[in-house]
Amino acid sequence: MSLKDKVAIITGAASGIGLAAARRFVAEGAKVVVADVQDASHEVGEMTKQGGEAIFLQVDVSSEAQVDRLIERTVAA
Repeated sequence: MSLKDKVAIITGAASGIGLAAARRFVAEGAKVVVADVQDASHEVGEMTKQGGEAIFLQVDVSSEAQVDRLIERTVAA
């Protein structure tokens, strides 16, 4: 599976299954937006240090306004 040049938003990506998915997507070449209410800056730093493309955006997916902002910031990036 190659995700080269694809963009993925992964919510709940600061830990657990979400983090594992984010790491896998990055390893497969995707540009990943790691989204979570918890800080995942360290995890994103590890992904980019290994040559992947990822950014962290803090978001509470229960807030429609925050999800709208997530989409806007993803498209801008």
